[in-house]
Amino acid sequence: MMIVIAATKNNGKLKELNRIMEAYDITLVSMKDMELPVEIVEDGNTFEENALIKARTLHKITGGPVIADDSGLCVNCLGGRPGVHTARYGGEDMDYNHKMKKLVEEIQNQGTNDRSAYFACVIVYINKDSKEYVFYGRCDGEIGYEPKGDGGFGYDPIFIAKDGKTMAELSNEEKDEISHRGKALRLLAEALPEIMKE
Repeated sequence: MMIVIAATKNNGKLKELNRIMEAYDITLVSMKDMELPVEIVEDGNTFEENALIKARTLHKITGGPVIADDSGLCVNCLGGRPGVHTARYGGEDMDYNHKMKKLVEEIQNQGTNDRSAYFACVIVYINKDSKEYVFYGRCDGEIGYEPKGDGGFGYDPIFIAKDGKTMAELSNEEKDEISHRGKALRLLAEALPEIMKE
């Protein structure tokens, strides 16, 4: 069993990461679990820049292997927003029910039938020798008119991903198979045997 520190304090995200990685005998622990009181400023302009900022900051502190992801929701009729600002969309203190409502209203104000959107994810893995590896995942879908389902987290209840179901209506297995994070993590997992040899 390999233990890797994940640059996240989001329990929903950590659960999802661990669910996918357990098949590869890897357990991820959070910064909170390791009692690392670091505040990481995500001021990059892209998902990749933010993922690298998180991974490099954590690796500098721990000196060991770390994993970080940055992900977000990109709505085509909004020019790709909220994008890298997904978690902060509507303000740090706004809960996701209000964020989703705001997003639906903003799309309706565009006066378009285009509700297409995608979730994007960039995973960065830094090994003990400070070598960096970057993996990408994307899940296409569309924004629903109202939240449905009680699974997942974040914008999952508003993102229609498969067979007319939102991410929050899918089982964990169904979600992991098609999700942006699942795709990026599987690419990392497939590359790990070679990475470990280096």
